[in-house]
Amino acid sequence: MGLLKIPFLLISLAAFSSTPAAALKKRGFQEMDGTLFSWLLHKDSQPQKVESLSQGYMSNVDLKEAIIEIGQRCHHISNIYSIGKSVKGFPLLVIELSDKPGQEEAEPAFKFIGNVHGDEPVGRELLVRLANWLCNNYMKDPLATLIVKNVHLHILPSMNPDGFAMRRRGNANNVDLNRDFPDQFYPLNDVLAERQPETKAIIKWVEGRQFTASASLHGGALVANYPWDGAQDGSSRKEYFACPDDKTFRYMASVYSRSHYNMSSSKEFEGGIVNGALWYPIYGGMQDWNYINGGCLELTLEISDEKWPKADEAGIHGRIFASNNGRPLQASVKIEGIDYGVNAGRIFGDYHRMLAPRESYEVTASMAGFKTKTTNIFLEDEAVNLDFILDPAEEYAGNHALLNGIDHINSGFLCLNLYYFPIIFLLFLLFFCFLLKRKTIFKFFKQRRSHGQKSPTLVV
Repeated sequence: MGLLKIPFLLISLAAFSSTPAAALKKRGFQEMDGTLFSWLLHKDSQPQKVESLSQGYMSNVDLKEAIIEIGQRCHHISNIYSIGKSVKGFPLLVIELSDKPGQEEAEPAFKFIGNVHGDEPVGRELLVRLANWLCNNYMKDPLATLIVKNVHLHILPSMNPDGFAMRRRGNANNVDLNRDFPDQFYPLNDVLAERQPETKAIIKWVEGRQFTASASLHGGALVANYPWDGAQDGSSRKEYFACPDDKTFRYMASVYSRSHYNMSSSKEFEGGIVNGALWYPIYGGMQDWNYINGGCLELTLEISDEKWPKADEAGIHGRIFASNNGRPLQASVKIEGIDYGVNAGRIFGDYHRMLAPRESYEVTASMAGFKTKTTNIFLEDEAVNLDFILDPAEEYAGNHALLNGIDHINSGFLCLNLYYFPIIFLLFLLFFCFLLKRKTIFKFFKQRRSHGQKSPTLVV
């Protein structure tokens, strides 16, 4: 199974209304049902009134304690860290889940954000349960093990703890955080210094990591919403306004919706999905900012049922290397006809690009100082591993010594005195030879491999 075959939308959770999360926390979460693929539809459950939203839910203190408890109990696969603080100083804690937590790997990273609006608490409850399920079922359940071993999952249960405590939509300054991000169509939000602390924390978080995809959980409707959220003229007119990856976003949203019976059966939204600008235009939204500035494909999931379906995804992923010395390259990968690209990681040269399946794509890898390479693929339902080996441009061909000299800097490593570190030098040479050997490989398996094997690989 390829890396991008790890589900973007992971698990369908059982409804929490019958068992408040605060009670689960007090029992150490141990009594939760390990089978989270519940398709029960709690049709009789009614939304709670705003003034009673906190009843039966974790308080901010409960939430903090629950996150810390998960980190302590599953320290071998988790890393708890803060991306900043709210207006009132409450830490914005993230649960990272991976078999190598806190380390950078050539694996796709996903993030999940709940409680963007203070009066929409369902997302924070579901995300804590998701983290707890993965914690409890790693090396016990095949899906939980697959997720932990193949992706880096970052979970921020509450982006707006102040709003939750005050039982209102905005933060402590009464600002709607989903209208506070810089926006391509709304220049008034471009001044970063005027953004809210929670918004700044998200921006710094995304800019410092390489997230492949994301989802933010909201309440009050039942639909999967995708970019663009606003129109180019900045108007409030409801009109479909597609982003360059419109086909991929519609596919991602549809995959989620089809796994959610009530959402896919919606009479208000065809197929249970909607373009944000067509639904109601907003400016300063988080999902558009993620796509433009973070290279991260984010959906806004409006959930009223307590469900978190499993879904498939397709796409391409791989690594990019220099042919002359084998070093990873932070090159750009673009798809012909889509005015949007992703950059490979700085250390491993890895990239992850979601795309709609059953389509032909022309994929190009490029970087200053190297010759551009282009290849054509047909993407079926399986993700494709597509590696690139880039040759130095002619004007750089004579500068191998210079390129080798800056290799350690570009890769995030310190230059080493090889006289004192012969073992490290030998290991580097072995790795170097391995990468050069990869240059001669050109294999593309059109048929799917049997279950349990890696996805097809193409090296160009």
